[in-house]
Amino acid sequence: MNMLLTRRHFVLGASSLASLALAGCATSTPHPVDLPPQIPANVREMYAALPLERFPIPSAQIALVDPLYWRQEVANTTGEAAGTVVVDTPNRLLYWTMPNGRAMRYGVGIGRDGFAWAGRARIAYKREWPRWTPPATMIERQPELERYRHGMEPGLDNPLGPRALYIHNREGDTLYRIHGNMDARTIGQAVSSGCVRLLFQDVIDLYQRVPDGSPIVVIQ
Repeated sequence: MNMLLTRRHFVLGASSLASLALAGCATSTPHPVDLPPQIPANVREMYAALPLERFPIPSAQIALVDPLYWRQEVANTTGEAAGTVVVDTPNRLLYWTMPNGRAMRYGVGIGRDGFAWAGRARIAYKREWPRWTPPATMIERQPELERYRHGMEPGLDNPLGPRALYIHNREGDTLYRIHGNMDARTIGQAVSSGCVRLLFQDVIDLYQRVPDGSPIVVIQ
């Protein structure tokens, strides 16, 4: 596992994100996954219900997620300095790099073919229980989303979930987000329209760690 990122080529340049098609955060049907063995108590606790949230969050269906994608602290093998978000797209993993050569690692769902993106940018800002506004290009593809042209109210059914981190480069908003996802089956899958999706409990944990302005590197 320590070689997952060191074998990958980092795609650099802040202009990389802007050159790709803009996308929203819809999903397609994920592939089934094999059920893991009995879940340890500490993992069940990490993914327990969060009843004190603005919209109470149920426990995650973590049994539907490969143990590889359960949140865990690991060695920082990304080559990036502490305080960086690293998205390893091929391996469906996100790292928050920490001091002393450590990193917090999360399983993610990523953009399906046709919405892949890569490069360097920054987390411009974050939002709790954000509104979701589908891009005009998504509304053209899915006219039923017209009613959300001016935004969808926050809630458990909102595609952004309880937290969102907004990715900007030198040219401004890329329209890509790191956000929450209630469907545990999508973790480790390529199903979204470009955005990086974490379980609700994981995106809340990440949100608490990442300051505004933090660098992000996405590799293909």
